[in-house]
Amino acid sequence: MSVTVMVVDDHPLWRDGVARDLAERGFEVVATAGDAASAVRIARAVRPDVVLMDLNLGETTGVEATTVITGALAGTRVLVLSASGEHSDVLEAVKAGASGYLVKSASAEELVEAVTRTAAGDAVFTAGLAGLVLGEYRRMAANPDEQDKPQLTERETEVLRLVAKGLTARQIATRLVISHRTVENHVQSTLRKLQLHNRVELARYAIEHGLDVEPEG
Repeated sequence: MSVTVMVVDDHPLWRDGVARDLAERGFEVVATAGDAASAVRIARAVRPDVVLMDLNLGETTGVEATTVITGALAGTRVLVLSASGEHSDVLEAVKAGASGYLVKSASAEELVEAVTRTAAGDAVFTAGLAGLVLGEYRRMAANPDEQDKPQLTERETEVLRLVAKGLTARQIATRLVISHRTVENHVQSTLRKLQLHNRVELARYAIEHGLDVEPEG
């Protein structure tokens, strides 16, 4: 079955253009919206797999709409598509529940890949932004309250770090020179230990708790 997508942007020409590009590439564009209130209302009705969300939507921001949509619709993932690459905007979107963040300068091919991966449960970021997000969360997570953190093996931590950076299971397998099945086993084991449900939650946990930090030396 095709991936269902909803496009949210306050510029009609851009919104319609993105919707048309996605439809031409096999996605089922089930709705569009031009403001946050409409986005929330329509998303509740059509329950798309992916909401492609702009941040600048007037009085109510895309961040607020993202918070409501991700909180109300467990099966819907939000991928931000914004003109802004500002660090603060990326962080706010991720904290609101966005699965990823793409800047509008991305190519059509990058957009198609990002929507496909978001629907599959991956955390997707424009090149360079993932590192910014991870670095900021490391600083936010720098506190002495570490004793309650679940104990992960060295390999589980390594896999988790790469999940947080947006790599797919096959890319992780290639990077670590292990099998795809082994990567999936580590992911499932980590999900159980952390009591999480999917890769998006896993990536968010990693960046919030600084588990992506590589040892020095």
